[in-house]
Amino acid sequence: MRLNCSQKDLRFALEIVSLAVNTSTTLPVLNNILLKAAGKKLYFSATNLEIAINYSIAADIKNEGAITIPAKLITNYVNLLEDENVEMKVDDGNTLHIKTKTSQTKIKGISPNEFPLIPKVEKETTIQISAKDLSQTIDSTIFSAATTSTRPILAGAYVVVEKDVLKMVATDSFRLAEKKTKLLKKSEKSIGCIVPVRTLLELGRILNTKYEKEPVEIQVSKTQILFSVDGVELVSRLIEGKYPDYEKIIPKATRTKLEIPVDHLSLATKRVSLFARENNNNVKLTATNDGKLQIATDETSVGEEKAEVDIKIDGENNKIALNSQYLLDVLGHLKENVCIEMDEKLTPVVVKPAKKDDYLYIIMPLKV
Repeated sequence: MRLNCSQKDLRFALEIVSLAVNTSTTLPVLNNILLKAAGKKLYFSATNLEIAINYSIAADIKNEGAITIPAKLITNYVNLLEDENVEMKVDDGNTLHIKTKTSQTKIKGISPNEFPLIPKVEKETTIQISAKDLSQTIDSTIFSAATTSTRPILAGAYVVVEKDVLKMVATDSFRLAEKKTKLLKKSEKSIGCIVPVRTLLELGRILNTKYEKEPVEIQVSKTQILFSVDGVELVSRLIEGKYPDYEKIIPKATRTKLEIPVDHLSLATKRVSLFARENNNNVKLTATNDGKLQIATDETSVGEEKAEVDIKIDGENNKIALNSQYLLDVLGHLKENVCIEMDEKLTPVVVKPAKKDDYLYIIMPLKV
């Protein structure tokens, strides 16, 4: 293998595919990135056996070939090079020689024959969505997914496609987020699958690099999903099983409806949460018909706080206890005015934008 390419292109490619590398693996080749020179391109692949990322850059290929190189080492090294032409070659054995005008190095690799085969996704159903919309959908939902493996299904996001709408749902059984987004074109088939949170986290990082205005193509098969955007391909397994029928817990009735500026509510909740940490983040929300919402916590060893914000209220006086961190998590993803719907003390609380109907967040209440 022998080729020339630009440092800028090489650095970007390495940073993108490195997102699929799991440094805690016990299989050495999974710490590596596969470099393959063929035709007029240099191809990059990395995998942790759950997700895989493929990318390619234009290169002046002198001799075709392949090698796998430690991802962290080569990425860090290339980041320290100046923006200039990079010459790479592999002679006999598994050593990569990298040469520029100001430096030259050797990095020992592993035979490409040991690198796992990246699976191909059978093209059953394909949809398109804007990168910006998909990134916002991921960002506003997956923080609600479970972080433990006790219930693997909850460590993923439920993705549903009906006609021209994509719906993403995530829950850890204590809170739930649902976001609806328009597709770029109508889907011919309905889709329902569970995508691992790790997959969506890495996809979000990719989309936030420079792809905000690009369309993302999504291909779904029975066991895998493929996200493609401007040459970057992310392949992931899907989580098997049936997602909980979450719509059953969405409250059908509302006794009290509040509208509050999100920044006012966020600041007040943050102040109260400083004292609520020793009380399992338990805060009490009391809404009254005089247009006030009091947010308070019981006295703890460090003190107590009672905050008050102005609200628009429709309905009865009401009081409920919530986990302050769950409330703050969603407020960080909302803008302008937020709507809070309350019913009985043990009925889930609904939080959503006051002016839109594309987002829904549910928090299970605590005992008052």
